[in-house]
Amino acid sequence: MFEHLKEDIAIVFERDPAARTHWEILTTYPGVHALLMHRVAHFLWQKRLFWLARFSSHLARWLTGIEIHPGASIGHRVFIDHGMGVVIGETAIIGDDCTLYHGVTLGGTSWNKGKRHPTLEKGVVIGAGAKILGPITLGAGAKVGSNAVVVKDVPANATAIGIPARILEETPVDKKAEANPASFTAYAVVDDNEKFNHEAMAIALQALMEKSAKQDLKLAEMTLQLQLLAVDAQADSKLASAFDVKPSAIKAPAKKTSTKK
Repeated sequence: MFEHLKEDIAIVFERDPAARTHWEILTTYPGVHALLMHRVAHFLWQKRLFWLARFSSHLARWLTGIEIHPGASIGHRVFIDHGMGVVIGETAIIGDDCTLYHGVTLGGTSWNKGKRHPTLEKGVVIGAGAKILGPITLGAGAKVGSNAVVVKDVPANATAIGIPARILEETPVDKKAEANPASFTAYAVVDDNEKFNHEAMAIALQALMEKSAKQDLKLAEMTLQLQLLAVDAQADSKLASAFDVKPSAIKAPAKKTSTKK
């Protein structure tokens, strides 16, 4: 228990630059409180003291705003930042060194018993407000952008963004980053050493360029059609003018004069 507590405090120092002292973390961080109380509730759950385990988790939810089912399995050095609104279901499995921000849901999509909640492998980062739904697996080092809704597996070291979530290209594992547990992507969107996500920006620009090219093609087709219509109109006008009869061209019939004999 105390070893877990030491790891919980150490990981806060590594991943939250606002943390100042051990006492501050121990007394004011709801994520730390929720994990401590979950370990007690999980122990009771494993001893088949189900009501007592659920009541313990209910108290933790009331005190921290974080709802963790006592049946959920949570590894070492897990960091829940801010924490308000986090929901973790009964059959969820969270590996070591994972990070969850506020508003994250690890939920189910079925009313059937059995495995129905997500599995997070080592080092997964889930941005604020993201929803991970169903018995899916997020591979080691995967990242989920803020407010994304993930309903399919995410490969290791890949990033999922959007609703429904789409998978960006997998990023190669950096040995230095792997050795340094503090070098993670805050909110699963922006890298610590970059001001914005270049990959996402490149994809967005590519989509805009493709859309612009399609619009240019449509404008060229419309221009050609208008030019053809103008030529047809001129030809029709010439043809019509060829059949026009001008009043001056019409000669009145000569009058016959009668002579008296």
